Amino acid sequence: MRHGILGPGGVGGLIAAALGHGGEAVTLIVRPGTERSYPPVLSLDSPFGAIRTPVAVAARATAPLDVLWITVKATQLESALGSIPEGAAIGTVVPLLNGIDHVARLRERFGAERVVPATITVESERTAPGVIAHRSKFARLSLAARGRDRLGPAVTILGDFGFECGWVDDEATLLWSKLVFLAPVALATSANRSALGAVRSDPAKLARLEACVREACAVAAAEGAAVDAAPVLARIHSLPEGTRSSMEKDVAAGKPLELDAIAGPVLRGAARHGIRLSATTELAAAVRS
Repeated sequence: MRHGILGPGGVGGLIAAALGHGGEAVTLIVRPGTERSYPPVLSLDSPFGAIRTPVAVAARATAPLDVLWITVKATQLESALGSIPEGAAIGTVVPLLNGIDHVARLRERFGAERVVPATITVESERTAPGVIAHRSKFARLSLAARGRDRLGPAVTILGDFGFECGWVDDEATLLWSKLVFLAPVALATSANRSALGAVRSDPAKLARLEACVREACAVAAAEGAAVDAAPVLARIHSLPEGTRSSMEKDVAAGKPLELDAIAGPVLRGAARHGIRLSATTELAAAVRS
């Protein structure tokens, strides 16, 4: 299959390397003017293996693609879509962005049937153009079951490489299951400008984090998702003390934040359903400031 990776950073680069290693044809779609900074061989250092795989590099998706993986930050989505010409020959679009609102935007652009929502949980970063460091011992990929027929072969390749892959029937549950974990952790670590361990070691900060989880789950349930706060809290308590969210890293680096993509769906959903949010509102305000 022919795959395009729109935004070959940590996540996109990992996906690209795994697919290329499995024999797929992969094109990295990069910001215009940066093509020459990318080598023709993608390098990955991962617990699943250290590999080098040839890739094509382009600033625009001009050739037909069976799958377009969108792996940019939410703050970069609109500008990145400029690299995809209107009417481009694309079979399936798989967004791996944080949040929820991007799905409707992409379906508006590409058509509802083409877009297969998905989520990924992994720690991976681009250390240089075409050089990817996958740091977590896992990579968990969940996809909407409606894409099984089209994406099954590619997902098999990712699974063989080491990904934990799963199909989820309900899209609301798929997207909210990640957000009820991500939003509280991202907000708490970013508001405190610290790793997760420092938040958990302070009783007041921990209580606010746990309240944020329960608030997010209440909103998710009101939006029709099947979520439960207990396993989310257990997972948060099981993470290493040094765990940092991508948003906290962006705060430290002075980069634009995905605050609206991560906290926005919770805040807007609460307003729609009349749910009072104290911890989430407080943490979001602290990050904003």
